[in-house]
Amino acid sequence: MNILEVNTEKSWRGGERQTLYNAEGFMQFNHDVTLLCLKGFPLSQHAKAKGIKVIEIKHNVSAIWFFLWNVGKFDVIHTQTASNQFHALFSKLFFSIPLIYTRRVDFVPKGKLTLFKYKNTTKVIAISEAIKRILKNFGVPNVEVISDVAVSKPLNKGRAKEFLEKNNYLGKKIIATTAALVPHKDPITLVKAIHQLSLTRSDFVFLHFGSGVLQKEVEDEIKKLNIEDYFILNGFVTDVEDYFSIMDVFVMSSEEEGLGSSVLDAFLYKVPVASTNAGGLKEVVNGNGLLSNVKDAEALAYNINELLNSKDLRDTFTETAYRYVLKNHSNEFVSLQYDRLFKRLKK
Repeated sequence: MNILEVNTEKSWRGGERQTLYNAEGFMQFNHDVTLLCLKGFPLSQHAKAKGIKVIEIKHNVSAIWFFLWNVGKFDVIHTQTASNQFHALFSKLFFSIPLIYTRRVDFVPKGKLTLFKYKNTTKVIAISEAIKRILKNFGVPNVEVISDVAVSKPLNKGRAKEFLEKNNYLGKKIIATTAALVPHKDPITLVKAIHQLSLTRSDFVFLHFGSGVLQKEVEDEIKKLNIEDYFILNGFVTDVEDYFSIMDVFVMSSEEEGLGSSVLDAFLYKVPVASTNAGGLKEVVNGNGLLSNVKDAEALAYNINELLNSKDLRDTFTETAYRYVLKNHSNEFVSLQYDRLFKRLKK
């Protein structure tokens, strides 16, 4: 089948990585895959490096014109963002080509136009049961759950060790997260949790990898709580997976989360996880790590401390989480579910 994979985001975050994984997975099932994306941005660069057929456009709205003039060449359109879902809807109305939209966020949708968009999408994919419930409550009838892909890569452990040496972190417990500094990730609760932990112990450093609009607010909260020596903002870092090799505990503080692909990375690299129970995080972390309620900084700090204190607890969770992610989030497993969906839609 000829599949048009669509993602016109400028960023290189979880959704863009998943778009790349999906394209690779579909190709392994002998589908002819073309990726429509923005020219000169990371997704295009990564896709070309993987040998994926790429069509580049200069602007997001240019996707509409591409759909209208070219979409008849494809058997399925698979969009990865809400704006692309809307743009592709025009082509579906004209060409009757199946349109699949994968939703990765657990924000509650609003408005009649949004509901119209969902009801006229051939199949809506939710990456977690939490997202499916939200969509069904909104009135979307055609929701199916197909989760995200987790792919391990060789880690540059020397780079991570050099980072520790350069910053005099050798000998300290390394707690970390990879998350944008944006409201739904709730970094302020994370800062408060690290402050709580610092009242209990002083043998650690917390490394935050990621940037975003809340940078100044987070910096102010760190200074206010006087934890500059504990909470270190590192900004956006390329190949951030390398740093999983030095982590003792991985943390997620989200108040809303579709699934949490970085948690799947932690599972793959055998780093124990302490997380809030936001959205899909509850599904993947339950039984594979420690959960706390959203915005409960004290409970999050307690769980981090429990993992640091107990090797048995860490070993139990890392082994169960590793087996879980290999079984449920391999590219082969996820792509097989999409392949079955494509074949159903073709009939």
